[in-house]
Formats: sequence, C-alpha cells, structure tokens
Amino acid sequence: MKKTQKNATIDPFLSLSKDKQTFIRLVFEGELTNKEIAVRINKKRVSTVSDWKKKKWFEPAFNAYANRVIKNQYKNKSLKTLVDLLDAKSEMVRLQTAITILKMSGMMSDNSTPELDKAKVRKANAEADIAEYKAKALSEAGASGVELVNKYLDKLDATANEEVGGNNES
Repeated sequence: MKKTQKNATIDPFLSLSKDKQTFIRLVFEGELTNKEIAVRINKKRVSTVSDWKKKKWFEPAFNAYANRVIKNQYKNKSLKTLVDLLDAKSEMVRLQTAITILKMSGMMSDNSTPELDKAKVRKANAEADIAEYKAKALSEAGASGVELVNKYLDKLDATANEEVGGNNES
C-alpha cells in the first residue's frame, strides 16, 4: 500500500479528490462566496458547492483539514505566546498561563486545584478509616450492632462529603 493510500484511509481529507480538497481549503479560509468557490473548483453550478457542504464526507474532511492547519500553522505560535505570557505584568495572566501549561503537560486536570486535591486525599483516608472501623465494629458487635454502627458511619460520611464540597466521587 502506498503512503498516500495509507494516509487516506486514516485522514478523511486526504481521501478526497483534488477538487474536493481545494473546495475544503477554500471553505476553511472563509473569504469566498459559493459562486467564487464554484469557479475556483471548475464547477458550472453554484448549487454544487451547497450540495457538497451537505454531504456526509464534508464535516469529517473539513475537521481533519482544520486540525491539520491548526497543528501545522498555529500550534507553535500559540505555544510561544504562552511562554511569553509567563513574563506578563499581570499576576493573573501569569497564573492562568502557568495553569494552562501545566494542564497541557498533563500535570494538572481541568477540575483540579491543590486545595481540592488535598481535600480528596483527606476524604479517601477518612473513608478508609471508616471502612476499617466498620469492619472491626461488626466483627466485635455481631449482627445486633450493625444498625447502630451504620447510623454513626452515615454521619461520618456526610461530614466527609461536606469537607470536600459535596463531591461524592467514590
């Protein structure tokens, strides 16, 4: 299998004919009317452009082309801008830039803060302690103490959930 054929099976944009690739590029650039696009791709009917936009191959191919352009043309510029913003005058801009870079590197998630992470660790430790206590109490008290232990443990669970802000991710 040739390299272009292999790429075409992976990339919907590359699987298109040259005139359809040109069509996708022109639509992406967004500067021409449908009539002007029809002329550029050597189609006599303007309706061809409208019809192609409705085809099921259009959106995947358009998205594949957009991703390719963004990766090739804008990624490096965006990363350089982020690095430059680390030296901005505004403390808030520097903080947001640092957070963005950490998220991009996988060192921080979108819904993560140091305080929240610490609270989650405390909650996990508390839940482990509760489970250990529950097992010990059940083995010592037998079946008669189960309801009483569950009642107290429910109160402890509620307290732990309040500390984490009501997030129950266990």
